[in-house]
Amino acid sequence: MSKLFESITIGGLAIKNRIVLPPMCMFVADEGGHATDFHPMHYAARAIGGVGLIIVEATGVENAGRISNNCLGAYEDGHIAGLTRIADAIKAYGAVAAIQLGHAGRKCTSNVPEVFAPSAVAFDDKDKTPKEMTAEDIDRVVAAFGDAAARVAKAGFEMIEIHGAHGYLISTFMSPLANKRTDEYGGSHENRARLLGRVLDAVKANFSGAICVRVSASDFVEGGNTPEDVAAMLNTVKGKGIDILDVSAGGVAPVMPNVYPGYQVKFAEIIKEATGIPVMAGGLLTAPTHMEEIVTNGRADMVFVGRELLRNPNFVIDAAKQLGVNIELPKQYARAY
Repeated sequence: MSKLFESITIGGLAIKNRIVLPPMCMFVADEGGHATDFHPMHYAARAIGGVGLIIVEATGVENAGRISNNCLGAYEDGHIAGLTRIADAIKAYGAVAAIQLGHAGRKCTSNVPEVFAPSAVAFDDKDKTPKEMTAEDIDRVVAAFGDAAARVAKAGFEMIEIHGAHGYLISTFMSPLANKRTDEYGGSHENRARLLGRVLDAVKANFSGAICVRVSASDFVEGGNTPEDVAAMLNTVKGKGIDILDVSAGGVAPVMPNVYPGYQVKFAEIIKEATGIPVMAGGLLTAPTHMEEIVTNGRADMVFVGRELLRNPNFVIDAAKQLGVNIELPKQYARAY
């Protein structure tokens, strides 16, 4: 039996296989952050194609937290109806419905007067210099995560992924390259993980489902975070209810790492070993045999497949065929005539 197609239980959720569609911005929400007809069709297609866990794209907890003007939002009750359509479409075809809640921080490009970050350090020389967040700003954002969690719970999502990666707000608090604070949010591993810990508390207060955290395991710059640093920070907050980690990398500094199939898997292995928390791993994965090796050897508990699932919504069906696994297909697909 293929390990890749073995079920797994995360945070009480039974997931039929180990393949994850990770959150990837589609940039087709309307300017108010509402879902459009594209969203339920897009995600339902991957559910029909056999994906076990689908994580809906980055969804802003406030307007200043959206990555772009055409990213989803969960900062108003008016967003709930559209999010419900997405969750319903995913669950109708046998996948577990998750959603990524995030705040873009200094990488926000939506129509807002200012952007926020732990320190007044721009991403690069072309980007706005962000406002250094005050204690009141931090409190507002923490509350926004909690309120957004309540809305996506009403929409029917079964898992929330907290976006702590790729140079967005929580990620910049965690990285010494972007966080120059000298208060309780800066300096030590415990302090740089404090915002994540508060967000976890706020989300858990309003959401009873499973919790995932996405992290950037390496900043790919000298003086930036390493997988060991990220594991140390996660160990200070893991008691707050993290069920699984989505281990990615980069995005804090404007550098391009050397990439190849599975280039982030070693990071996931290190963090899993150091924290004892289940992990998802990925990075340009396209070969089912490679994915099978990763989960069979315990290097990760699940694998995320991004671009390949965008190109081929039926990738999971094809992978099962390659690995000689019989999976249950929608009856329309299973007919021999």
